[in-house]
Parts: sequence; C-alpha cells; structure tokens
Amino acid sequence: MKYIVILLICIAPCLVSAQKGVLDTKKFKHYVDEFNQKDHELYRQKFPNSEAWAFMEANIPFFECPDKQLEKTYYFRWWTYRKHIRETPDGYVITEFLPNVPWAGKHNTISCPAGHHFYEGRWLHNASYLSDYAQFWFKKGGNPRSYSFWAADAITRFCEVQGDFSVGLNLLPDLISNYNAWESEKLDSTGLYWQKDDRDGMEVSVSGAMSEGKLGYRATINSYQYGDAKAIAYLAGLKNDRITENAFKQKAAAIRKNVTEKLWDEKAQFFKVIPRGKPELTQSDARELHGFTPWYFNMPDNKYAVAWQQLRDTSGFSAPFGLTSVERRHPDFRISYEGHECQWNGPSWPFATSITLAALANLLNNYQQKYLTGSDYLKALRTYSRAHRLEKADGTKIPWIDENLNPFTGDWISRTRLKSWDNGSWSAGKGGEERGKDYNHSTFCDLIISGLIGIRPQQGNILVVNPLVPQNEWDYFCLDRVKYHNRILTVLYDRSGKKYGRGKGFRVFVDGVEKFASDNIAKAEIRL
Repeated sequence: MKYIVILLICIAPCLVSAQKGVLDTKKFKHYVDEFNQKDHELYRQKFPNSEAWAFMEANIPFFECPDKQLEKTYYFRWWTYRKHIRETPDGYVITEFLPNVPWAGKHNTISCPAGHHFYEGRWLHNASYLSDYAQFWFKKGGNPRSYSFWAADAITRFCEVQGDFSVGLNLLPDLISNYNAWESEKLDSTGLYWQKDDRDGMEVSVSGAMSEGKLGYRATINSYQYGDAKAIAYLAGLKNDRITENAFKQKAAAIRKNVTEKLWDEKAQFFKVIPRGKPELTQSDARELHGFTPWYFNMPDNKYAVAWQQLRDTSGFSAPFGLTSVERRHPDFRISYEGHECQWNGPSWPFATSITLAALANLLNNYQQKYLTGSDYLKALRTYSRAHRLEKADGTKIPWIDENLNPFTGDWISRTRLKSWDNGSWSAGKGGEERGKDYNHSTFCDLIISGLIGIRPQQGNILVVNPLVPQNEWDYFCLDRVKYHNRILTVLYDRSGKKYGRGKGFRVFVDGVEKFASDNIAKAEIRL
C-alpha cells in the first residue's frame, strides 16, 4: 500500500495539469472538421487529415478570442503545420513544400524557412519533432547553408521554451563550425556579410536586381549572423567555455557596429542594402521590408526605431492584404504577373511578414519608442490573418496559405501563374500541382503566443507574460495548455469574470495554480 501511495503522489501533478485546462478543446474541433471537409488532400506525410484533430488536441496550445477570424487562422495554421511533419530514416523533419521540389535537399528539406519552423513548432507539446529536426541539419545530411538560416538562434529559442538546452549544447560544436563556414564564405574586408537575394529566399528584389550579380550586403544575413553569434555565446556560457563565449560576444558586437554604421541610411531613416562590387559602399535607394530584420534579434538601439513609421504608411509598406516587400513609393515597385513567379519587388510575402511582426513584438517589449503601439501590432496581425483565404471560381472563400500575395487584391500570385502554365498542367519541374498549397514558409501561431498574448521565453527559470492586446479591445481572451519549461500555462482575460469563472481581469496560471492577477491586462513576471 505504501508503494501505491507514492505512485499516486508522483502522478498527481500530471493529473492536476491535465484537469486544470480552462478551455474545452472540443469546442474548437469544428474548425478542423471544416478544414478537412474543404481540403483536397494531395500529399500526405506523417499525420494525414484523418489524424489532424488527434494530433492538435495532443500537441497545441488552445486559443480563444472575440475575433473569430483571428481565432480560425490560428487553428488553420496549426492544421497546416502538422501536414509538414515528415518521418524519415533520419528522424522527423519539417518541410516547406508538400510535394517534392527539385531544388530541395535530403527528405525535401530547405533551410530557408527552417528558422520559422523552429519558432512556430517550439510550442508543440511533443519536443521530439524539433529535436530530431535540429539533429538532422547538422548530423543527418541536412544542408544548412543552401539558403540563409539563423540556425543557432532558432534552436536556442526552441530550447528556451523547453527549459532544457541539451539539444543546443549537444550541437554547439556543429553550430560553431556552421558559423565559421558562413564567416569564411560570406564575410569580407568591409566587416559585413554579403548574400545573393535568392539565397535569402528573396528573388528579384529591388536592391538585388539593381546590383552587379545581385549580390549585396543585406540586413538579413548580417542580422542572422548576429543572432547566431549571441546564441552561440549563450550556449558556450552554459558550458563555462568563457573563451568561446567572449569570442562570439565580440563577433556579435562587431556585426552590430557595422550594420548600424554602414547599412543605416540616416536620410531615409532605414536599414538598406549595399550592392556588392561597387567602388564605394553606396546604399540602395529602396526601403525594403527586410530592413526590419535587425529588430528580430534586438540588435539596434532605441534611436533607430524611427524606421517603424514606414510600417503603417500607405506610401511605405501598408496595403489592404498585407505588408509589401518594398515601399510602395519606390519607382521599381511592381505587382507583376510576368516573368519569374516569385518576385520580392512589391508582393506581400508571409515569410517577411512573420519576421517583421516578430520584430515588432520585440520593439514593443524591449524598446523605448513612440512610433507604434499594441494596436498597430493587432491591426497588422489582423491584416495578415485576413490574407489567409482563397476565393474559388464560384465566389466561395476557403482558408489558404500559399507563396506570394497581391497586396491589393489578395490573389496568390505564384499559384495564379503556375496554374496557367503548360496548359494547366502546373508546370512540370516547378513542383507539381498546387506547389504552394499549405506553404510552410512563415509563422502565425507564434505571433499569437509570443506576440499578441505575450509569453516571452526567457533564458532562465522565469516566465514573462506581456500581452500586446490593447486595453478595452476585447472582453475576453484565453491561451490555454501552453507547455513551457515542462509546466502547463494558462493566460486569460475576462472583463466580467463570467466567461471563464476564474474572477475578473487578467490571470496567469501555472499547472492550474493562479500565479498572477490584475484588474487590467498587465505584464507578469513569475519565477517558476
């Protein structure tokens, strides 16, 4: 009997966690039923549509809010992410395209969106998908440098949510070797990293197309290397390797200095590309959306925040269906249905929108600035959410995510282009039928979890929650069953106290126990 009592005591915390969820998960099953019913399931991987609900119920945080479009898109994006989990002889990997494409590497993997895969997938309860994926890139035949990829940062951000850095520490020698290879290949005497625009996944960009050979010193790769240097320094510090820690801190400081001194255009008040191969370091005349990338890694000082005025300017990047990839006022801004099907000279790209909104969340959390607020974040997130749809020939609209978007009409440009090629055969050699359907080249759920609701992962046994939901915007919201540091979190707001029956105002629960309460939405800092 003694042993039975001990067993019950050990199991009890898990039972409490499972029983203390605020939301009834089954009330959201209708979304998955609708997605399945309207889906033409062309390509199946580990979890087909018939297993979608079981996968989601076991793995995802559940979210409820009054904005049902935003709520629906949240579940739609988990539903699509699940499609991209592929089981291989080398463990689990995450794909970008569902059909095999000829430019992919082993197991149809592509490094370009892999950072997004880690940021999004870090909230899944089963950590093995991304643990395997991290190992794959460096030990199982992945090619992490076929495109720009913030690998060390992304893996470290995954570890932060787990509260366990063993994956990152195990890969530290590989991450250092990868960093050194980038340094050898792409860093020159200017102190800046250079890249070709399409190796950033940004073909036919304005600043790329204007430069000789389309090579340039770009805020993208320089920011990625900064983020990776910071991550490697942190991991080395965990191992008490002070030599490596200090060396990579110095690398990060050097990148930061060169980016802010050389890529910042004081007149335009924006980070720009410098075309490579010119006799002088002359900046491009275009503001491009990827100029916000430095804030994704918290690189710039407060004074550079003036750049964010361009986000809501209709002559800048603001458009009805999404953020444009280059400022609308630029003479080379184009929305073209000719030439290459993937152009970054005007269309809206979820890849860049994801980075920009994550960077904006950092701005609103970590900077002193006067330009944008949580209301701007929510507005941009809503615009991004509304873009997740396809209008069929009969006028009905279905949830959709694809490649590049017409920011004025909401048409998915590459889909329209590819469907018209080769007499409707979807262009052999370009990826097959519906190449971009359920495209896994961006994030959305992470922007809800870490941005809007504000669970800010920390490098320590600390929970920080800082919602960007404006005061008095909603009468209620709830993010439930969030796995963080192997604990289960619930974050909710209930103006009347009647919606969830947990009292009025803002609440944070850890394993079902209330740890923070406020009458209004507020920042919470909790030691776990």
